[in-house]
Amino acid sequence: MALIHETSVPNSYRAAFLEKLVQVSKNLGINPNWLMLVIYWESARSFSPSKKNPYSGATGLIQFMPSTAKGLGTTTAQLAQMTAVEQLDYVEKYYSPYKHKIKSFIDLYFATFYPAAIGKPDNYVLGSSSYLIQKIAEQNPAFDNNKDRKVTKVEVEKTMLEKIPDLWKGEFLKNTMAIGLIGFFMLAGIAASSYYLIYKA
Repeated sequence: MALIHETSVPNSYRAAFLEKLVQVSKNLGINPNWLMLVIYWESARSFSPSKKNPYSGATGLIQFMPSTAKGLGTTTAQLAQMTAVEQLDYVEKYYSPYKHKIKSFIDLYFATFYPAAIGKPDNYVLGSSSYLIQKIAEQNPAFDNNKDRKVTKVEVEKTMLEKIPDLWKGEFLKNTMAIGLIGFFMLAGIAASSYYLIYKA
């Protein structure tokens, strides 16, 4: 069964990467399409383990910050030297503490972008102080839908879901668990996309 944006993964390691990503997703209990889309966006559509943000130093598939890499027992320089398949081990290690909190694609995205927002109500404002609230809005203008110089959880969700191709939107609806544990992992060789297990949180 195809995954979203799988043809954007370099052909030289596509098969091994997709196989490993499906296994990591199974370990985390999430829909593999969710992880594919996060990596697609975070790596600027490259799926490169060495992709680096020149301003923040964030590196790799999910843009590990230097401090995050240190907490995982590595460095961004070491991450950049890994293959994409190898780096998926650190992707799994990063998300593991959030495993039981991630109930939707948006939860997974927030685990990457702003973990404090996981489980918060839709009107939750990103930022722990007036300064940070304004800074987050300035650095992420696409999320500040009403231009009030603050970003709420629902604004991020709306913006992210609008970017998903219509053909794939069903995979990313709020509060739907994986095709995953049955529909994808047990029936991965079956083309019939109707075999989905929907979990209502």
